[in-house]
Amino acid sequence: MIVLTSVSKIYSAELGTKAHPVLIDISFSLLKGKTLGLIGANGAGKSTCIKLVMDFIRPDNGTISVLGTTPKNPKTRRRIGYLPETANFPANLTALDMLRFAGATCSMSAAAIESASEKWLRRLALWEDRRRPLRNYSKGMQQRANFAIALLNDPELLILDEPMSGLDPIGRADILSLILELQGQGKTILFCSHILEDVDRLVDNVLVLHKGQKLFEGTPRALATQQGCTNFVEGYLSLVQGEAHNA
Repeated sequence: MIVLTSVSKIYSAELGTKAHPVLIDISFSLLKGKTLGLIGANGAGKSTCIKLVMDFIRPDNGTISVLGTTPKNPKTRRRIGYLPETANFPANLTALDMLRFAGATCSMSAAAIESASEKWLRRLALWEDRRRPLRNYSKGMQQRANFAIALLNDPELLILDEPMSGLDPIGRADILSLILELQGQGKTILFCSHILEDVDRLVDNVLVLHKGQKLFEGTPRALATQQGCTNFVEGYLSLVQGEAHNA
């Protein structure tokens, strides 16, 4: 579903900054029906990976395949559900407005949009607030609205960037449950999170990035074993702290 082969990305020099690499010769794959956790400290290159997969930016070297074709293809994007880390809605629009717009960009029929909108707004506890301007939503409500948009077109591939951002414990538990439901339906998921316990619970494999380089790709249990630790969280911290110490 996603294959990156020897991908590198350099951000050009800007006023007051030098050109700097953000990804260096990165290769990884995400198979159909699997969940991959993309983890690393701030500045590790996680967001850049997601932007490349979504074709928001292009690599300087290497190749990217998404759903068996190039991410440049607009038809490919219609098969992807994308949840950004931060909601960025036009302030005057309602959740229904945003869902209708999103559905139209995916070439969904009006009837399909209305049916899917009700399904996901009810599932995400936003149906009663569907006609409220999104500017009046709390951060957690905006995140759930973002999730409804990502799921509207029944995507084959889900890209979730910090899906728990802004959620209270009840909201977080509900989203965890929803992701497990989606996995049970066979969805393929690329999942980026700083909450390591969620990553451990949800993913089949993890990709650990550090300063633009790949440190590890495999199961959470394999990472713990590699580092001689009793669990994934300890294994991850041991790996990254050891790399920082050796730098």
